[in-house]
Amino acid sequence: MIKAVSFDFYNTLVRFWPPLEGIQQAACHELGLTVQEEEIIHGYAVADVLFNRENEDRPLSKRSDKERLEFFGRYEQLILATAGIEVSMDLAQRVWKMAMSVPKDFVPFDDSVTALEQLRESGYQVGIITNLRQDLGELCQRVGLAPYLDFAVGSGEVGIEKPHPPIFIAAAEKVGTRLDEILHVGDQVRSDVMGAQRVGMKAVLIDRTGHTPESEGCLTISSLSELLQVLEDLA
Repeated sequence: MIKAVSFDFYNTLVRFWPPLEGIQQAACHELGLTVQEEEIIHGYAVADVLFNRENEDRPLSKRSDKERLEFFGRYEQLILATAGIEVSMDLAQRVWKMAMSVPKDFVPFDDSVTALEQLRESGYQVGIITNLRQDLGELCQRVGLAPYLDFAVGSGEVGIEKPHPPIFIAAAEKVGTRLDEILHVGDQVRSDVMGAQRVGMKAVLIDRTGHTPESEGCLTISSLSELLQVLEDLA
């Protein structure tokens, strides 16, 4: 019986504002590249697979500035290659640095607060499990999600990131339930779905764009409004 629902944070409960695809498109235009926002959205989905694989093996937070720039150059190359644009490492790094220099912040998706409210009203504990190393209390307060959360576990607190088991185990201990009594929801197949299932949790992939690679066989939703039905089906 599911007693708690945990959520990934970025791209599950919140997104960046202004949207990254618009920022990327503007940076590309500034550097003479023409690409559509939908192509960038698809490119991010593909590049995020690379991100999660490499971050699992050797977290980017533990790499040098030079190593991180080299990685994000390859990440940017993959975003643009998905759109049919091949660029040099130098140009890819210039696009990435220009895009990342634009001020941005997290904002909840339109369905996030309603979904959290409905889950709590239905008797579930709800919270987040994230690889972010920020102060989660301050972050959730700032984006307006704190009143709807019962727990939060981040990699900064645990010292290791998803998909590794300790971060999921720490969440179960904080909630006070068994691992198989938690449903985890996230947008990444490896770090969210496979990571949660590895420790015995149930898992749901949220694919808001329809572009998530390697999602075959995953229990998938496109909106958090579908969660109550998923929980009813799992009961």
